[in-house]
Amino acid sequence: MSNTIIDTSREFFLDIVLPILQDKFPKETSSTAFGAFGLGSEVYGMDDNYSRDHHFGLRINALIPDDIFQKKSKIISETVASNLPDTYKGESLAATISNAGTALALDSFEAYLNRMIGIDHFPKSELEWLSIPEEDIIHIINGELWHDPSEAFTNIRKKFKNYYPEKVWKRRIAHWCRYCSGMGSYALKRAILRNNNVFATVAFGKTIRWYVQLGFLLDREYFPYDKWIWHFFKKLPRMGDRLSDLIEESVQMDADWDRKLELLDEMADIIDRTLVEDKIIKPHLKFKKSDTSGYRLLEHAYKEILDELPDELLTTPNWDQIYLESFVANYVKNGIDSETWIGLLNLHENNGDA
Repeated sequence: MSNTIIDTSREFFLDIVLPILQDKFPKETSSTAFGAFGLGSEVYGMDDNYSRDHHFGLRINALIPDDIFQKKSKIISETVASNLPDTYKGESLAATISNAGTALALDSFEAYLNRMIGIDHFPKSELEWLSIPEEDIIHIINGELWHDPSEAFTNIRKKFKNYYPEKVWKRRIAHWCRYCSGMGSYALKRAILRNNNVFATVAFGKTIRWYVQLGFLLDREYFPYDKWIWHFFKKLPRMGDRLSDLIEESVQMDADWDRKLELLDEMADIIDRTLVEDKIIKPHLKFKKSDTSGYRLLEHAYKEILDELPDELLTTPNWDQIYLESFVANYVKNGIDSETWIGLLNLHENNGDA
């Protein structure tokens, strides 16, 4: 089996970069976590030929305490760059995720956590847990960690891999039950009754995403970025098998709106049975569908779950990547010139062609 870019990056780090760092900056290196993690298809093991048109190449992610980062990151990058070959095992160092052309992407440990999860530490309360976008927890625990002498990042990764506290887990399940039902199946039913194809399309697409995310929650695994969510959903230990065929059929173009809604209702029954199986809700009699409101079954579960939670957890869980997008907005405005940005977007002038 041929090496992946992560394999080659690991070898590059251990063979070339780590000896330089240990020789020139031993104290700083002892406080830094090195690996390949965070954003990018390669850290999911999902890179292919389409992945290589931007931000692809040797990569070494490095998280260093913020006080050291502010004082030493520039000289560390410059020193490493001055001691590197032009290529390593056929990979050019000019095409890396690091602006320095070293493949070494130094980052502040605290800033990285803030950018991903909105806090610079492992969550200390249930409310802090609810403030974290779930798909960005993946950027803390994914990929590989190669060298972390202080174990600061290692320990945070281990703690996140232990998954949500019980009440936080149930609050998030309740939230997606509400959305799958009240914002999903109900909305699609009304759109069908009103022959509103635009709203039906919006409601249906969102509902499929919510069911997939709910499947991850019930199997106690964090869901990843949307681009890769289906690949990993099908590997879930229970919910992949229980829901995949229904989801696959529902998204086919030849499934009309009534059939799509029928399939969503079947998904609701499966989720409901799983909630009973896991003793999250109590067994109950089957409910009938409404001719005007559809099958709002999972909002029954929503109420039952909320009734068991303390009032302070009624706050809405955060699900959007608000912290990461704040960073991206600042980076695009203040950290990159227009020509480089256009290049990353693979936009090319058409020279007047139509």
